[in-house]
Amino acid sequence: MSLVQHVSSINGVDIGYIKTLTPCEVQVIITLLACWCASGIVFGFAALKPVMISEGVYQNLCSETVLPKEGNVCRAQDLRLNLFFMVSSITANVSALPVGTILDRYGSRWCGFIGCAVLAAGSLLMAFSFSGRVDGYIAANLMLALGGTFIFVPSFRIANAFPKYTGTIVALVTGAFDASAAVYLFYRLAYEKDPVTFSPKRFFLAYLAVPACIFIALLTIMPAHDYQTTQQLEVKIEEAEDVTQDVHDSDAEIESNSELWQVRTDRAKHRKDQLRKIDKVFGDKAERKQRQEWEEERHETSRVWGVLHGLPAHAQMKTPWFILILLMTVLQMLRMNYFIATVRSQYEFMLRSVRQAEMINDFFDVALPVGGVLFTPVIGLLLDNFSVPATLAMIVLLTTSTGALNSVPTVWTGYLTVILFVLLRPYYYSAMSDYATKVFGFGTFGRVYGTIICFSGLVNFAQYLLDYLTHGPFHGNPIPINIFLATAGLIVGAALVAFVYIAEKRWREEKAEYDEERQRLIPEEEEEEA
Repeated sequence: MSLVQHVSSINGVDIGYIKTLTPCEVQVIITLLACWCASGIVFGFAALKPVMISEGVYQNLCSETVLPKEGNVCRAQDLRLNLFFMVSSITANVSALPVGTILDRYGSRWCGFIGCAVLAAGSLLMAFSFSGRVDGYIAANLMLALGGTFIFVPSFRIANAFPKYTGTIVALVTGAFDASAAVYLFYRLAYEKDPVTFSPKRFFLAYLAVPACIFIALLTIMPAHDYQTTQQLEVKIEEAEDVTQDVHDSDAEIESNSELWQVRTDRAKHRKDQLRKIDKVFGDKAERKQRQEWEEERHETSRVWGVLHGLPAHAQMKTPWFILILLMTVLQMLRMNYFIATVRSQYEFMLRSVRQAEMINDFFDVALPVGGVLFTPVIGLLLDNFSVPATLAMIVLLTTSTGALNSVPTVWTGYLTVILFVLLRPYYYSAMSDYATKVFGFGTFGRVYGTIICFSGLVNFAQYLLDYLTHGPFHGNPIPINIFLATAGLIVGAALVAFVYIAEKRWREEKAEYDEERQRLIPEEEEEEA
């Protein structure tokens, strides 16, 4: 039973609300498990790719004269495997906008049902593809990516189950998404132990248990309706604190003063009971005040909070605030997905050693999910305690350092590149959404953020061009691509940091002048009224 079911439109919260606290905890745990098992498994492609190569997927594309050596892959096969991942990564990003629209209209439960159906279809098609019956690998991976988005995007709403711990739950959901890349890692480890018992066909048939369990949980344990937001609960608090609700128009029909006093006393008691029940979930007045002061301090720290709040989305998208973060995201998303798809082949070329490249790839398979989970709490602290210009500057420093190290053909730089990459990836996505909230506001967040992710996803089709250039004119050498992406990221990133720093100072000066002028006019207005 959900919070919406317990909170009536007039009276506030019924007595059953407190009894749902334990089920709420179970719902949060189930949501995290669902995200961990299903939300972003396609981003564990680096772990699945060796299995696909071992199974001979797309090996038919190799000509007889350039058949891959054992444990290696030919150019055409590698391009098709990278396309397999590219389509899924684009789908995961582009689908965020329509999934968000469906979520707003129909709620988390229906998104979950759709996600389960699409995940099941993708698993079945993947199993049939590995059995040799059909060549549906790309379509199946697309479905797994789409199903994962339908599971992931609505998961943030479960944070409203515990308004006092919203930030913690959101961080856990984000960490669960990063951890989902480990699903293919665990499978690959099992496959290497016994390829027959743990064949890809059997794995994907067994994976059907994941959408099945999520579907059952949606029907039995998860809330039928989404929990009310913090803003909606604040309205309930105002209603519960309004003493005028103790007096009704129907009181005129009560002739006895003692009876009237008793009726109004009962109403006041009921109203205060509702307020106490909300306080247990949302925090009492002192906690709410402390949380509000903390939010105001966080807004002040950001230096840019509210700079474009109130403007329509189309007007916001015409400003450099939007255009520069869009270009930055396009470049970073392209670079991240290119690295995920090619980490092994890059270091095979740069190190001239299949074994060392495998070791770096294996380290990456583990570090990608683990790094995201462990770094998530630190990300929250960084975003809360550093200004937006400082955060962007750190991101530019990290992206440039990662790109530079990724262009140096040594073993130690390979490992260091992986470490920086697995820290940068969750940090960038979190910082981008944080930037969108602080600069553009919650009113247009869905459209602005969705447009950035959707457009960046579409541009990721250029990843296929990067693969073609690497295998074609550059003869397998990834260094020119890495240098280009690092340089482009540095130029756009530096422009973004410089603009935000200058625009923020100008905006705050104008705001201070406006506030000073307003304060100066207040005494004059009071004198006129007198």
